Amino acid sequence: MLELTDVHVVHKARSGGIFSRDRVYALTSANMIIGAGETVGVVGESGCGKSTLAKVLVGLQPPTSGTVSFRGRDLWALKESERRAAIGSSVGMIFQDPSTALNRRLPISQVLRDPLNVHRRGTPAQRDARVRELLDLVGLPASAADALPSQLSGGQRQRVAVARALALEPELLIADEPTSALDVSVRAQILNLLLDLKERLGLALVFVSHDIQTVRRMSDRVITMYLGRIVEQTPAEALPLGARHPYTRALFSATPGLLSPINPIPLVGTVPSATRPPSGCPFRTRCWRADDVCGASWPEAGTDDEHLYHCHHPVAAGATDLQLIQERA
Repeated sequence: MLELTDVHVVHKARSGGIFSRDRVYALTSANMIIGAGETVGVVGESGCGKSTLAKVLVGLQPPTSGTVSFRGRDLWALKESERRAAIGSSVGMIFQDPSTALNRRLPISQVLRDPLNVHRRGTPAQRDARVRELLDLVGLPASAADALPSQLSGGQRQRVAVARALALEPELLIADEPTSALDVSVRAQILNLLLDLKERLGLALVFVSHDIQTVRRMSDRVITMYLGRIVEQTPAEALPLGARHPYTRALFSATPGLLSPINPIPLVGTVPSATRPPSGCPFRTRCWRADDVCGASWPEAGTDDEHLYHCHHPVAAGATDLQLIQERA
């Protein structure tokens, strides 16, 4: 359905003197494919490029170089009107904070009508009917149509955001941290809603989150990002012990589980600056397996069935956290 080929996103940022400009490498050499009906999770630390990747997928961020193809068509080779028609009606996005994602001056009915108006879907009566249908789809009462966003709870606002993303009956839904601004009790409701809608509507879903345990449970495949690069793509059922990249293993080791104690694999140092990323593998400055080879070149992709990873010294499949902690020591 959607394919990224060697996509780079580089921003110019002013720093230091008035005339100096640094380059921020937000996304580097990203390659991925999203199939119809598939759920792809994206995990990584803050600033690793998850939101940039989401914006590229939904057509909000043009790549500096590389190709973004939807149904075999290069999106950024199309005219603006063609691109809007191709991806605007086929891809929906749920943003992180419903408080800022919805226009606070508009009633919910108008928020949900806007995509229908922009893409000229149906008659006015059909658009009104679609608004009622969307509210019912996400479990909101019809009376919510007349309310302003400020009159709804955080969970209700996020349901409106989900409804708006579904207004044009998209094939692909991008959810960028859709539950991070919500209370814990409400998060489960929104996650269950997304899973239910995915099954009922046959959607493909890209789920971006810091909560890697939730990502693992919701996804068919999990993508790990570090400093703007996709370092591993793993079948969700193989996680965590099947992960081969040291960074993925460290991420999962630091998250609590209900049945097992936490044995975090310690990482020394902070994430390097995106304006001056390390040579070779960007994770080498914090990786206990790094050597001179890691600094010399970006590792080619290693493959194992449906598993892809970029690492010169991958972790053995099935190695326990305790074994890796002892190795790190």
